[in-house]
Amino acid sequence: MLLEALSSAILGLALAWAASRRLPHRLPDRTLVLPTGVAGALFGAFVMNIALDAGSLPAVLLGAVVVSVASLSLLLRPAGRLRRRSATA
Repeated sequence: MLLEALSSAILGLALAWAASRRLPHRLPDRTLVLPTGVAGALFGAFVMNIALDAGSLPAVLLGAVVVSVASLSLLLRPAGRLRRRSATA
């Protein structure tokens, strides 16, 4: 259990770091992005560990990656400006 938690936290931190390096203009500050990736990965590992009843490490890490990416995607901002049409147009 400790190995699963530690490896999923490291994986979530690596995913968050890569996202913040690749998309700095679309994500908030790193002080929010990095903990979000770690927390998402730990939650995903927890859910997969409960669902699989102490299953295999690759399946738990897969769940950690999926939930971490999903939680990081919630932080993304739109790429460009939103074009608003006036009510008279």
